[in-house]
Amino acid sequence: MYFADHPPPHFHVLGRNGQAQVAIEDMRVIARSGRIDIAEALAWAREHQDELWARWNELSGAD
Repeated sequence: MYFADHPPPHFHVLGRNGQAQVAIEDMRVIARSGRIDIAEALAWAREHQDELWARWNELSGAD
């Protein structure tokens, strides 16, 4: 997560063959470069969405 980055609140997935940005709210891929497979990262993020929101709010000063 990069808090000085653009909206919407999102996280970055980095891999050997590329990267992606995923919106926390709906797990929508908002940007992708290269040939990255993010299925595993999305599955993890769906299970931990509440934690991602809590961390985003804590570290971005949104609390």
